[in-house]
Amino acid sequence: MKLDILAFGVHPDDVELGCSGTLLAALAEGKKVGIIDLTRGELGTRGTIETRKEEATKAAAILGVQVRENLGMADGFFKNDETNQRKVITAIRKYRPEIILANAFEDRHPDHGRSAKLVADAAFLSGLRKIETMEEGQLQDIWKPSYVFHYIQDRFIQPSFVVDISAYMDQKMESVLAYSTQFFNPGLNEPQTYISSSQFLETVKARALMMGKRIGVAYAEGFYTEKTVGVKSFDAFIQNPT
Repeated sequence: MKLDILAFGVHPDDVELGCSGTLLAALAEGKKVGIIDLTRGELGTRGTIETRKEEATKAAAILGVQVRENLGMADGFFKNDETNQRKVITAIRKYRPEIILANAFEDRHPDHGRSAKLVADAAFLSGLRKIETMEEGQLQDIWKPSYVFHYIQDRFIQPSFVVDISAYMDQKMESVLAYSTQFFNPGLNEPQTYISSSQFLETVKARALMMGKRIGVAYAEGFYTEKTVGVKSFDAFIQNPT
């Protein structure tokens, strides 16, 4: 299946927190969207590998994405090396996305930055003919995505652009709350963490409010890119109140 957008997250729930509103907006336009989780989030203080898998499946159903896979890298210990680059290259060549969304290059969790560089490097290498990868015994064709965009996570980063997600904010939060072991859940007997308070969920909404305010809409998600973004006409820009 060829996808229009392929969103990578190093942990299950990264995509939901960082860019699920944008995925929902793309799906509403008829685009094909997939999610790739690099690890199973096995080092998380709360929950288990099994519950994280169940939650990721539930969140994918809420979003309505066509594909969700997990590459099974080692949470906390994966490296940006040839082995893992080839795993990501294989996924990119399998789904041939025009746009890749990836973790933030710099963030509170060190896995996020390493994941961002790993996915960006693999996206470049995926277009090189002399790098061969196999899928189900068949040699894959090369594929070079048009853009790699990085979503903004815990730490604020000045966005290159923002996407209006006003119509999808409630559904975004529903997908986040599918991870019932990770976020605020007063009935759960688990240790408290940085993301398990009700205040953390409020910060997710507050970030979207802040991004939305910058373009005169209710809610938005921000992205940044190292590559200059091109548009075909001024019609691509939404009206931004002064």
